[in-house]
Amino acid sequence: MRREVDKKTPAAPKISHSCSKQCLGPLTFHPQAVGHKIRLSEGCRRADRSENTFNGGLVFSNRPVRTCERIRVQILKRTPQWKGAIRVGFTNVPPSGRSRPLPHMAMPNLTDTPGHWAIPVHESRCGEGSVLEFWVSAQGYIHVKPHNGRRKNYLIKVDLQQPLWAMIDVYGQTSSIFLQGSEKKELLSTRRSCPAPDPLIRPPCSFNHDYKAPSKKSDFIPFLDMEVPAAANSCVVCMARETDTTLSCGHRCLCTQCTSRILREFGTCPLCRLKIDTIIDEEVTVF
Repeated sequence: MRREVDKKTPAAPKISHSCSKQCLGPLTFHPQAVGHKIRLSEGCRRADRSENTFNGGLVFSNRPVRTCERIRVQILKRTPQWKGAIRVGFTNVPPSGRSRPLPHMAMPNLTDTPGHWAIPVHESRCGEGSVLEFWVSAQGYIHVKPHNGRRKNYLIKVDLQQPLWAMIDVYGQTSSIFLQGSEKKELLSTRRSCPAPDPLIRPPCSFNHDYKAPSKKSDFIPFLDMEVPAAANSCVVCMARETDTTLSCGHRCLCTQCTSRILREFGTCPLCRLKIDTIIDEEVTVF
């Protein structure tokens, strides 16, 4: 059996989960409303912008967000030849209703039009691996907080009378981001988006694709979320053996030795987090 998936227009991720009153709902990037230089992957939670330009990197949340819902974004890659960095904000305009192609930039292309609010994050806050939280307060003001840093408040008033979608511009030096999820602190509890994504662990900037697998099997799992190099067919867990197992979600990303451990300890695909129902022996090609 062969199945082809068009990588240019990723489908909205179908995620199995059991919601409760504490659940805010799945949070991803909207699969259709993306800048012309953006490629989405990892269940529409990773956004990569072409490095040969500094703009064309607009993305939006797949659903409206709530006041005081803190959206958490990790910076995966920085391209130092450009100036400026990621811009974050909110919009009242639904992503599904936007005309294509999208504007080149959030600021000033969108912020000069009604229903759009955004702020630039300083380059010093956007190093590779850094995590940012941003949200709109109950009073309508935008807040940004770097991980282990001080919160910064912006006197930009957002219209709370209509639904709000998160808006991110993968701009300037910021060329790749990962949407880790969101949470909303309430009086007696904290509500979170679902499913809660595992922490994203990636190789350092100087990562060599000829990397040799760790000698200890216990060291394999920390590499679970590493992305397979585009020109290689390496297992995403051990990064050494060739992939020879296709999962029920269609991803061919594991070797036989690592498949049994992933099934036993996790039960989900390491790329899209979908539950592994079956192992397909026939070749499945994903484009």
